[in-house]
Amino acid sequence: MALSSELLAILVCPACKGDLAYDAGAQTLTCSACRLRYRIVDDIPVMLVHEAEKL
Repeated sequence: MALSSELLAILVCPACKGDLAYDAGAQTLTCSACRLRYRIVDDIPVMLVHEAEKL
């Protein structure tokens, strides 16, 4: 199941408060400003900076 558009509208990067790009296929949210990628596990975004993948 994909994330709802209402949730995507309010989610921001926890590190810089920047916009996130949603990749439904990879189940990730990416901040281009911080170059961090956050995983989505069981339709729940894991918005922890220390668990984000650095790009």
